Amino acid sequence: MNDSDLDDLFAVAQRQPASVSSDLMARVMADAEAHLPRAAVVTRAPVARVSLWSSILTALGGAGALAGLSTATLAGVWIGFAQPTAVSSFTDVLWADDAIYETVDVLPAFDDFLTEG
Repeated sequence: MNDSDLDDLFAVAQRQPASVSSDLMARVMADAEAHLPRAAVVTRAPVARVSLWSSILTALGGAGALAGLSTATLAGVWIGFAQPTAVSSFTDVLWADDAIYETVDVLPAFDDFLTEG
């Protein structure tokens, strides 16, 4: 088969109109419509209520942070209530009644600028 034979075949094919039966076209169109995407029905999701304790727990940083805060609180209450000797002697040194404190004026007052000399 050479190029002229192919040209003759294509010329014959161009002369004959491509006819498709209306029944075939109806079946193709029905099949195409069956495969079209359908619009989905969208429903609103129910809104979950957040409890007060859940929001407080989230604000504090979760269960781990709440456990740390409660442990520190209980330790502070226990140390404050029991007052071990080491703690009471340490606080006596810090808050001694006979200690004399000297106040130092770090910021100059307006009167300091009025002196002439």
